[in-house]
Formats: sequence, structure tokens, C-alpha cells
Amino acid sequence: MHECRRIDHSFFQTAPACYRATVEVRASSEEIFDSFENAEDWPIWAAPITKVEWTSPKPFGVGTTRTVTMVGNMVGEEEFIAWERGSHMAFCFTRASSAMIEAFGEDYQVVDLGNGTCSVTWTMAIETGGIGRFTTPLSAPFMRFGLSWMLGRSKRHVEGRHVAAAA
Repeated sequence: MHECRRIDHSFFQTAPACYRATVEVRASSEEIFDSFENAEDWPIWAAPITKVEWTSPKPFGVGTTRTVTMVGNMVGEEEFIAWERGSHMAFCFTRASSAMIEAFGEDYQVVDLGNGTCSVTWTMAIETGGIGRFTTPLSAPFMRFGLSWMLGRSKRHVEGRHVAAAA
């Protein structure tokens, strides 16, 4: 495993590559975070993820860790750098199986809009080394599309669970 540079929240404004998507979800912020905390939910909507393993016990918070396995056996060890259940969470890679990843983080902002609807903004930021310095800018349109597509899948998953619970 390759050590990644630890980041703070400023990385989401300064990273060489940063992608952002926003969606409105017909569910409460608690329901959205219930899904975020459920290891089995991530592979359902985040296509590259094949497995999530929380390596810290609940209650989750700043400093919580987990390991995420992705397609191609890519592995990221993550540490949460923000956790305000119902409104905000962010994490960074502490180690990754690819030496190309210098620094990586994701930030999730959830805003209650009232009437059982929330806005979810997902920001992904990355700094790559090696050949990635050249290929990452080329992949930007695909990354933006992919982020939006996956966030839409998350929306449908959470809303589906919300409707089933209300029935």
C-alpha cells in the first residue's frame, strides 16, 4: 500500500482535479446518513466500489476509518476528516494500492430543504502522480458525468428505501 498525503478541508478548493455534483433527494437527512453508514449500500450506487468495510466502531465521527475495495482490486484506506451526522461528512485516503494517487478526498454536504427533501452535494478531489498527472485532466468530462450518474443512483436508492419504509 502506498501512503497518501493527508488532507484537510481546504483540499476541496485547491486540488488539481475537483468534481462536484448536486441532487435533491426526497428523504430526510437521517435517512441519507443511514445509507452512508450502511456498508452494503455503497456498492449499489457507487459503481467502482465492490466492498466497504468499516474498521472503526459506531458511533462514527472524525477519525473513523474504513477500507474500500474497488473494481480491479484497487483498495483505499480512508479516514474521516469531517462528520456531522445529518449534514456533513468528508474523508481522505490515508493509503491506496495505487502509487499514482498522491492525495484523494470526498466531501458530502446534506442540506435540509424542508418538506422531506434534502440537497446532497458530493465533491471528489484528487491529486495524482506519474502518468496520472497527464491522464487525469483528460478524464475530467467522464469524471463529472460519472459523479452525477452515481449520485443519481444514490438518490434513487435512498428514495426507494424511504418509500418502502413509509408504506
